[in-house]
Amino acid sequence: MPGPDPSAGDSVAQNPLTRLTLADLRRRTSVKWRMHPPDVLPLWVAEMDVPLAPAVADALRHAIDLGDTGYAHGTAYAEALGDFAADRWEWHDFRVDRTTVVADVMTGIVEVLRLVTDPGDAVVVCSPVYPPFYAFVSHADRRVIEAPLGPDLRMDVAALDEAFRRARTYGRRPAFLLCNPHNPTGVVHRRDELEAVAEAAGRHGVRVISDEIHAPLVLSGARFTPYLTVAGAENAFALISASKAWNLAGLKAALAVAGPRAAADLSRMPEEVSHGPSHLGVIAHTAAFRAGGPWLDLVLDGLDANRTALETLLAQHAPAIRYHRPEGTYLAWLDCTALGIDSGRPTGEPGVASDIAGPAKMFLDRARVVLSSGHVFGTGGAGFVRLNFATSPAILTDAVTRMGRAVETHHASAG
Repeated sequence: MPGPDPSAGDSVAQNPLTRLTLADLRRRTSVKWRMHPPDVLPLWVAEMDVPLAPAVADALRHAIDLGDTGYAHGTAYAEALGDFAADRWEWHDFRVDRTTVVADVMTGIVEVLRLVTDPGDAVVVCSPVYPPFYAFVSHADRRVIEAPLGPDLRMDVAALDEAFRRARTYGRRPAFLLCNPHNPTGVVHRRDELEAVAEAAGRHGVRVISDEIHAPLVLSGARFTPYLTVAGAENAFALISASKAWNLAGLKAALAVAGPRAAADLSRMPEEVSHGPSHLGVIAHTAAFRAGGPWLDLVLDGLDANRTALETLLAQHAPAIRYHRPEGTYLAWLDCTALGIDSGRPTGEPGVASDIAGPAKMFLDRARVVLSSGHVFGTGGAGFVRLNFATSPAILTDAVTRMGRAVETHHASAG
C-alpha cells in the first residue's frame, strides 16, 4: 500500500505533494494515470498527486463502516462551506437557504443556465478559458461569445462590455460565465475587477454565473474575492465545491449559491437535480470544508514551492518558454509561441479537453510529458500549453528536464 516516506519526518506536517511515489501514482485508475502509456508523465488534467486528506478519509471510512451509502440529506455541506467562507474569505452573509446541492460544478452551471437563459441565448466567456465552458454551453443549446483576456491575461472590461452588447442581440436573457479564479491562467480576480464586471453586467442586463471551484487554491500574494460579495452581484450565482482543493473529482457533489435577488430563480431548480450528487460525495466535501483546512494549508505551501520551482526549472531547461506566474490554482499557462511550432489546429473548435496538438503534441511525442493543448481553451490559446504542477518536486523536475531536451531536439531538427 502507498504511504509516507519514513525518511521524510513527521507525516502530519509533511507536504502532501511528496507523500506518494511515481510507482504509487501509477497504481491509480483515474483518467490522469490511465489515458496515456506508462512511460508518459501526466501533467495535464486537474487532478493532484496527493493522498486523501485525513479528515476526508476518516469521514468516508466511518460512512463505509456504517454502511451509510444511501441518499444524501440535510444542509451540513452548505453549513460547512459557509463557515469556511467566513473564515477564509470574510464572506459573512453566506446564506444556507440560498444554496442547493448539485452533482458537480459544470452540471450545476448548466442547470442554472436553464433557469436564467433560453435556448439560443448567448453566454459570454473570457477566453482562453476552461474547455468545458464551450462544450457544456453548446450542448445546452446556448451560443458562446468570447471576450478575450487582455495581454496581461486579466479580464478586459472593454472587451467584456462589447461582448455583453453583442450578447443582447442574440436573445433577451444573456449570461456571463465567470471563471474565478481563472483557469487556465491562474489569475485571481481583484475586487475592483469584479465590481467592474458587476457594473457592466447590470447595465446590459446580463446574469453572471461564477465558477469558483478553485477558490480555496489561492497562493501567497493574492486574495480570493467571492463574486457574490461584490456590490451589484445580488442577482448572480456561484458554483463551489471541494473538488479541486481536496482532489475529490471522483466523489460528486457541489453547491449552487444564489445572491439575494437570485434566490427565487434557484428555488425553481428541478427536484431531480438534487439526485445527482453522491451521498459519499456530500460526506467527503462536507468533511473537507469542515475539518480539512490544516491539510489544505500544507498543500498550498507545497504548491507555492512548486510554483517557484517551475519558474527556476523553465529558466534553466527551456528559457524560450514564457512562464506566467499564477496567483492561484495549480495550473501554469506556458507561452510556447517562441518555439515556432504550428498550433496544428488553426480552425479547431475549442472544448475537447483531450485533444492534443501543437506544442503539447511535440512534448508528448518527444518528451513523453502530456500537457493540455492551448487551442482547446479558445481564442488566445494557440501556441500555449497548460501544465499541472500539483505533483511532487521530483516528477516536476523530471518533466521539465524532459521538456527542455525536447525543445533542443526540435530546434536541432528545425535548423
